[in-house]
Amino acid sequence: MFYLLSKILDVLLTPLAWSVALIAAGALSPRPSWSRRATSLAGLAILLVFSLEPVSNALIRSLESPPLRSVRSEVTYDVVILLGGVGDDRVEATWGERAFNDNNERLLETFDLLRSGKAKNAIVSGGVPSPDRTAMVEARVLVDQLAAWGVESDRLVVEAHARNTHENAVDSAAIVRARGWTRVLVVTSAYHMKRAYGCFRAEGLDVDTLPVDFRSYGPAYRGELIPRATHLKQSTEAIREWAGRWTYEIRGYAR
Repeated sequence: MFYLLSKILDVLLTPLAWSVALIAAGALSPRPSWSRRATSLAGLAILLVFSLEPVSNALIRSLESPPLRSVRSEVTYDVVILLGGVGDDRVEATWGERAFNDNNERLLETFDLLRSGKAKNAIVSGGVPSPDRTAMVEARVLVDQLAAWGVESDRLVVEAHARNTHENAVDSAAIVRARGWTRVLVVTSAYHMKRAYGCFRAEGLDVDTLPVDFRSYGPAYRGELIPRATHLKQSTEAIREWAGRWTYEIRGYAR
């Protein structure tokens, strides 16, 4: 039920949905014309504001700052946990080729940790995001890629059930305890790290963190003031992540 509700909220917690709702309300409302125009204009204003680069950058930066980074250079980790959300299952199912999205630094950093000996093993966590869409199991795809790059298969553990960050933490923590690993490093995108870390804390697992995929930049780089769909997409991702943090804390999934 929680998984279904989270997908519904994904649709509702978007500036585009707010904008469409306000414009439709303005067009269909029986209220006076000035009130209807004001409602529609408010919808357009929301769409404009969240499509601006300074706004989208500020939203992402609020998630990434300060970076939650506790990786220790002197430690060789028993295991690095790679959280899913890296593969594009629809593209792979269509063309039969591995496909990765903008979170691909999670995979690259995990490979580098294994290649350099900084981490002895890896848990790759990620199940089927939506069975009615494709049957691609992300963790298996990512493990196949690491193996193709030369990582020994006995160092790679597939966790193929988790569909969200809460399940990533629950299932990975069970594997860590079963294998007696104590030095654990979590790799995920910087904007997502606080929620991920909170989930592992809620499971009683002491982990270090390595954030990657930084997407924001300092205020000195103001960016353009032209509305673009790419900025609207980034604003939407930031709003969803903030909503995810609050929801997880309320439900006790993260602390």
